[in-house]
Amino acid sequence: MARRTDASAGTPATVALTSAGIAYTAHAYEHDPRAAAFGLEAAEKLGLDPARVFKTLLASVDGALAVGIVPVAMQLDLKALAQALGGKRAEMADPSVAERKTGYVVGGISPIGQKTALPTVLDETAILAETIFVSGGRRGLDLELAPDDLLSVTGGRYAPIARER
Repeated sequence: MARRTDASAGTPATVALTSAGIAYTAHAYEHDPRAAAFGLEAAEKLGLDPARVFKTLLASVDGALAVGIVPVAMQLDLKALAQALGGKRAEMADPSVAERKTGYVVGGISPIGQKTALPTVLDETAILAETIFVSGGRRGLDLELAPDDLLSVTGGRYAPIARER
């Protein structure tokens, strides 16, 4: 089932997937501290199509935090995220709030195993891939899993929330 490497041992994301019985593969890479775009760095270092690598972003929707997961080469459409969650307005969350609520550092925020369970929306383009990649809970670690499994473990849903840069 789950393939585990020393690099993935012990992140809340891998623990959550293992305890839920969800199959995943951990992919570690050497993170460059100078990298500006963490998700694009992961795609490049792992030799992946950026359309299969997703970034986890936190936003405030009508004052409540929510998670938007979109392909790394695209942007989160805040209006679409608000609409997907039945809200009127969304704005990006303050990075320090995102770190405090998730228990992860920016650039390593996984949608899985967050300290506080938040409403989660995965961009519908994930349906096109058999597996997608999301942060494993630290910079330099991505987890590969089926998009439906990601939604199962996060209690999330699909919606069209990504837009071109």
